[in-house]
Amino acid sequence: MRIIDIDPMIKSRSISEIVLDFGCKSSDRLFFNGYQAWTTSHEMPPTDTVPPLRPLLRVAGKPWGISKYGDDFFLGRSGKPGCFHGFTYMYRRSGDIFTLIASTDETNGYTIFYYDSMMRSLRIVKDAGFTSKYDPDVHIIMLEGTEDEVFDAWFEASGIKCRPAAPLAGYSSWYNRFDKITDETITADLEGCSTMLQPGDLFQIDDGWQKNVGDWEAHPDKFPRGMRASVEDIHDRGYLAGLWLAPFSAAISSDLVRNHPDWVLRHGGKPWYAGFNWGGFYGLDIDSPGLRDHLSGIFDRIFNDWGFDLVKLDFLYGAAPWPTVRGPYMGESRGGRMCRAMRYLREWCGDGLILGCGVPLGPAFGVVDYCRIGCDTALDWEGAPVMRQIREAPSTRNALGDIYYRRQLDGRAFLNDADVFFLRKDNVQLSDEVKLTHAHACAQYGSLFLMSDNMGEYDEEQRSQYRELRRIWKDKDWTNTDFLELI
Repeated sequence: MRIIDIDPMIKSRSISEIVLDFGCKSSDRLFFNGYQAWTTSHEMPPTDTVPPLRPLLRVAGKPWGISKYGDDFFLGRSGKPGCFHGFTYMYRRSGDIFTLIASTDETNGYTIFYYDSMMRSLRIVKDAGFTSKYDPDVHIIMLEGTEDEVFDAWFEASGIKCRPAAPLAGYSSWYNRFDKITDETITADLEGCSTMLQPGDLFQIDDGWQKNVGDWEAHPDKFPRGMRASVEDIHDRGYLAGLWLAPFSAAISSDLVRNHPDWVLRHGGKPWYAGFNWGGFYGLDIDSPGLRDHLSGIFDRIFNDWGFDLVKLDFLYGAAPWPTVRGPYMGESRGGRMCRAMRYLREWCGDGLILGCGVPLGPAFGVVDYCRIGCDTALDWEGAPVMRQIREAPSTRNALGDIYYRRQLDGRAFLNDADVFFLRKDNVQLSDEVKLTHAHACAQYGSLFLMSDNMGEYDEEQRSQYRELRRIWKDKDWTNTDFLELI
């Protein structure tokens, strides 16, 4: 392994960018890390194409916030062959040799890479600009060696260490019941899980328990006993209790938006519409002291009053779609703002376990215990046709590739969450072969190993399959990568 001096490769340099001479052979493969955890990020040939949103979807989807989930609204995609961009790190793979170029510090802004194969150039930009035209410390490292050598050296140079959480297997309520959960469904799922899960596993209550997104109280009709009763039921089974919430988001219809409009993030004087989930939702403004006090109290209740062990924090990108424009952090870049938002979450959660989701990955390094490293798994292979142009949309096909191509982050930045797998035969449109292939990939490359089936309905074949998957997950002895041909 060697550290490469980038100075001889520099074509041009200014306060805003560094341009390197970076040619590739046709047999090389390039990887550019996408904007956030859901953004499809796979290896590509140097002349491949990342198509942009089609004009019709871009225009028709504007009221839905289609572009808000990723970086399309502020960077876009050229759609030109051989032109790619990514955040925080990228690599060129020549056989078994990796050339990794990566940021060692994102607190001063996202590091954004732009590649142009025709120009043989790699343009490196900080979203806040470099400190000065001649500043030698631009927080970028270039390494060449084997996969483990370059990724180990990167995180050592960054001073980032994975938090001391243990790998977890378990259950998530989302992908079978979605938001149709109640006290009764949780009790039924706990009973089903008791046939297969082991003491110390995770039982995670996902979206649907709350009054509304932004109003983090138990829905009185769905959970009349309150969330502490659910935690006690989970703990009585010997499981860790997890709870989903989206702390930097609030549904347009929420009490929070109605009662505290000053907590809503604004751009150009208008509330920042962050996406179409839950009938539309806004991002929240972390520069509001009232909001920060409110969220601190929410996490205190979740961990100390209700007794949860883990929180899954979703749609985190909503905290930092724009640079900071007011207050003591005025002028802070998008990347710096996202890093600050993640520091707040760790402060509010203390030593509680955090699963990050829908988050730009660099700011999550070393902060969260577990992190999603791909888009949501879909109940079918590619998800809804209209959504396939969106790099953050649910897709089993894309998730399978993300599981593999972001595998190097596991145990270095955090423990990887490959999202859930399925063995069930109903309410899913995946073939048995694809279900098993996906489950094996989750077992091999994920440290968080969750399913979303009613395990009480498993037949003996499914029980045997789950036990074998648990063994693979524990021993990491499944080395088949034939599934890459599927993506």
